[in-house]
This record gives sequence, C-alpha cells and structure tokens, in this order.
Amino acid sequence: MAQPMLMRLKQRFPDAIIDVYAPPWVAPLLRRMPEVHEVIINPFGHGQVRLRDRWHSARQLRARGYDQALVLPNSLKSALLPFFAGIPLRTGFVGEMRYGLLNDTHSLDELATPLMVERFARLAEPKKQALTRPLPSPALRVNTEQRDTTLMRLNLSIQAPIIAFCPGAEYGPAKRWPEQHFATLAKALHAQGFQIWLIGSNKDQALGEALNSHSDGLCQNLCGKTNLDEAVDLLSCASAVVSNDSGLMHVAAALDRPLIAIYGSSSPDFTPPLSPKARIVSLNLECSPCFKRECPLGHLDCLRKLEPSVILEKLLRLLEQSAAAGPQ
Repeated sequence: MAQPMLMRLKQRFPDAIIDVYAPPWVAPLLRRMPEVHEVIINPFGHGQVRLRDRWHSARQLRARGYDQALVLPNSLKSALLPFFAGIPLRTGFVGEMRYGLLNDTHSLDELATPLMVERFARLAEPKKQALTRPLPSPALRVNTEQRDTTLMRLNLSIQAPIIAFCPGAEYGPAKRWPEQHFATLAKALHAQGFQIWLIGSNKDQALGEALNSHSDGLCQNLCGKTNLDEAVDLLSCASAVVSNDSGLMHVAAALDRPLIAIYGSSSPDFTPPLSPKARIVSLNLECSPCFKRECPLGHLDCLRKLEPSVILEKLLRLLEQSAAAGPQ
C-alpha cells in the first residue's frame, strides 16, 4: 500500500535517500522495493508506548540527519518518534490530535481519496497539490538466486505450469473461501495439467493439510515451510494465483502475477489488489461486506455459495488473456 508513495517521492526527489522505519514482519517486502535504501526495525509492538525506549530510538534517528518524516499510521504514538528525533518536516494526517508533533498536517478527504494507497500517496505531494494520477502499481523485486535455492530445498519443479493457492487469511474465517472449494478447484486444474502449490504461514499449515486431503493429495502444501522472503520468490513462479483477501494477495499483485482475488466479509473498495492483472470475485450479497472475523449470521454464504466452477472459469479466461498479451 505504501510503495506508490515511495515511488512518487523518488520521482520528486531522485537523489533522496529513503529509509523506512517498520515492524520486522514487513521488512522482507520493503527490502524488495527499489526505492528503499534501508529498513530500520521498529521494536515496539502494537499498543506499546514505552516513552523512554522511544526517546532512545529517536536519538539514534537524530544522528542520521533526516530532512522529512512521513508518518503513515494515524496514532498519537507513531508521531512521537520523528518529533523526539527533531526531524524538521514531519508529515502526516491530523489523526489523534497530533498538532505540534506533526508540523505538516494533511486533512483526510475520504471522497477524493477512497483507497488506502491513495491516502498514503497523497502524503508524498505538496500540501496544496492534487494527487498525481494514475498511481503506479507496486512492484517487488525477485531474488532469483534465493528462489532457486528454495526450489531445490523444497524439491519443487517448475517444469509444469503452477497455480498458487493462498488459502489463509489471518483476519479470520469470514475471509477464507472453504478449503473444500479450493480442493475442488485443485482437482479441476490438476486434470488440465497444472501443479498446485499452497502457500501460507505457519498458522495456515493445518488448513493446507485439510485442503490437500480434500484434493486427494494433489497439492504441494508449502504452508509454514517458507518464510515471507521465500514465499515471495515462490509466488513469482506461478502462472496465476488464487487468493483470499490477505497479505499474500497483495504480494501476488505486486509480482504482476495473474490473480483471482476472492472477497467475502471484506470489500475491495478500500484495499483492492493493485494490479491490472487482478480480477476481483465477490457475490456482493446483501449481508456483505460485514467486516467481521466470523460470519455473524452463522452461514458464511458470501463464500460458501461462491462455487469453484465460477473461479475456474474466471481463472482460465484470465490465463488466456495473459497468454494473448504476451511477456510484459
């Protein structure tokens, strides 16, 4: 979501050195963005204030001599560090009464910038200048050497075309297409000569096993067998990706992979996959999007009634379109 903002900064200031202060889990993605010079790990967990520790971290940032800080979260504590570090220009949205901590405040116009990526990118523009459109799509670099090492370690072949499934969604079950539906889709794709890789975190390992069992063992369950860095490289091998609304969905989009993005309780209106090769699939029922972790009505119809045949048809059409377009 933040990379188009970084791209715009580089466009405006080609010689700028851009460092990103971020939690450790996102560092592997940031290091794959050409605009990022260095990732500085944010050691503070969600909700932790720890003023003394923040002061000491700010002293280290002060020594780097930054000219500007762009603060993406809207929380009060996120604005403390650049203030303590004495960074001259501190840019962000007004948020939680941050006047003084930020001295270049922007007012959020939700109608003019309905997407999260647009709101972040707005911070890269001068205060009174309109957002530059169209926004560039995120683009992550692939580490080919690490990719080959990972393929060898996991004994994976890329001779047959690959469809990657991302069946997890950390937010909750109301974002997860049923594993039985994924399994039915896997069987149909396997019959057409595709191999199926299941990619996810340790938390998705049991889900991957259940899915693979329903598919009669036709899938390679890689959930929990890779770190995020390795997962990015494996997704780059796929002819296409089928994913719930999750972090890996956005990674697949940033890798320019043909993508079927499945939405249930959530909505693509705020954080859609940012790629022209992505196709969003949602039943748009009256009860959705509800933005709940679990279905409040107990039926999960927004996902259960989304038949595998619908996804298969859209996926095959997308693959045909991608093949017709050729390498890009």
